[in-house]
Amino acid sequence: MMRSYPGLDPEISNWKGQEITDFQEDLLEKVNGQLSEKWFYNHMKTDSHSLPRVDVLNILSKYTGYKNWHDFRYKNAGKPAVADKPGRFINNLIRIPLLFLSVIILIFIIIKIINTQNYRFTFIDSDTREPVTDSNLRVELLNENESPLSIPASSGGSITVRTSKSSVTMIVKAPYYKTDTIKRVLRKIGHDEQVNLNADYYALMISYFSQSDVIGWENRRQKLTMIISDDAIIYMLPDKSAGSGIALYNKWEFIDKITMPSSGLRKIEILDCRYLDGKISVLRFRIKRNKE
Repeated sequence: MMRSYPGLDPEISNWKGQEITDFQEDLLEKVNGQLSEKWFYNHMKTDSHSLPRVDVLNILSKYTGYKNWHDFRYKNAGKPAVADKPGRFINNLIRIPLLFLSVIILIFIIIKIINTQNYRFTFIDSDTREPVTDSNLRVELLNENESPLSIPASSGGSITVRTSKSSVTMIVKAPYYKTDTIKRVLRKIGHDEQVNLNADYYALMISYFSQSDVIGWENRRQKLTMIISDDAIIYMLPDKSAGSGIALYNKWEFIDKITMPSSGLRKIEILDCRYLDGKISVLRFRIKRNKE
């Protein structure tokens, strides 16, 4: 039938009206066979498993290219009588898991979008309880299997992190504060948190010595000798406006310079302090310039 009528519904039980008439005419033309519409409804549009008469089966067998019903049975021995139903069953076995998987993926995406929130962290001096507003405050957000993400702090000493994760880990660095690795479990209610930073008292001491009058210089030298490692590497970063280069000092050169009034190494600004065995092993600083 589909050779004569390509647009025909392949499911015979769905045929009606004109489709049944076309089938009767095609059957009459091809094999000179006749079937009534009542016969069609009794056998093709019901779930009855009883076979039609043999003469009708012979007509239908000839219509499908066989000599008769016996020839059809012989050549199709062991084959299912209806081939499209198992195929449809297999298609359903494939479609149902795919549909289920699609729904799961969609739900996961929706949950991820809903759970993605902004979280604000404000960095607080643990002693004064005031925000750390140093412009050199640096935050590195650690992500699994990724390079650290650098996030600049605002003028109010805070950063904003947008994430759907349940926790964040960050490294916080600021002049005159100890470098710390902070881990926070994120709460879905209340997205503002305060993070305490501990003062770096050795860095504060060095800065104070450089900016105050040299009184009791011998006592100050003793204190600097105690807090700085003998193998310390000390950098003075260049002044961009002056175009000068990096100056490198060892422990004793630095102590001499910072305790001598005429050395010019006054009013220094500590940028970074690193420690080994409780003593300063690396120190980076620059000279404060007076604003005009």
